Amino acid sequence: MVAPLMQTFVQRRVIGIFLLIAAILAVAWGHARLAPVMRHIAYLTGWILLAVCLFLTAYNARKKLPFLPLGNSRTWLQIHAYVGYLSVALFFAHTGWRWPEGWFEGILAALYLAVAASGVFGLLWSRVVPRRLTAQGGEVLYERIPTVRRQLAERAEALALNSVESTQSVAIADFYNHDLAAFFVGPGDLWRHLIDVERPTDRLQNRMDDLNRFLTPDQRVVLAQIAELVRQKDGLDYQHALQLSLRLWLFVHIPLTYSLLIFTALHVVLVFGFSAGVGFH
Repeated sequence: MVAPLMQTFVQRRVIGIFLLIAAILAVAWGHARLAPVMRHIAYLTGWILLAVCLFLTAYNARKKLPFLPLGNSRTWLQIHAYVGYLSVALFFAHTGWRWPEGWFEGILAALYLAVAASGVFGLLWSRVVPRRLTAQGGEVLYERIPTVRRQLAERAEALALNSVESTQSVAIADFYNHDLAAFFVGPGDLWRHLIDVERPTDRLQNRMDDLNRFLTPDQRVVLAQIAELVRQKDGLDYQHALQLSLRLWLFVHIPLTYSLLIFTALHVVLVFGFSAGVGFH
């Protein structure tokens, strides 16, 4: 069952890429043929580009209205990505394959490129994150992460405090206060988790290994339980870092998109305000 589904997915992806390349070539060919004979072709490409940008913006509205029969989100995302790539070709055709003159047009072009670049990054990153989370054992709901973190901290602190009475020693309690209390308080090592380099808990594990040599068997049992909580907390921080990065990306991409639309509307007003109703001929 998996093989046919995978084959269908690959076929759809190949067809989508083929259609995208064909559309980009059509834009380039059409612009090359029409530019010499159409004096104001920038008006035509501008309106088409605006329509495409409005369509791309509609994807955000689609995500906020999941109850409407508008197709599944995955299909919308694929169309959004392909049309987004096509818009890059339309943008360069509209600008005549050169950087616009004037500060306003320069800001507008920079905004578009920022939206396009953030969109490409977000598309790639949104495919990397689920694979990395799956490799770590699955995904924890982002809203539940603070609750789970607090539960782990409470269990670790209880083990450390109870060890004073059960083992007649303050060794583990002192170690917890000095090396682990801050670790359990909140999310940590955001950048290390994002770039997936040396595990942040390696230093803590080395310290626990050093302490373990001087403990009694009963103390080692307690420390092993705390070490497991450290491992779980580290996994939770990993989840937090990756899921937060996707949310922060949206806080960049969406405001840039609406800023682009505002500047585009001003651009249309300025162009037609000074063009005296120039047509496409």
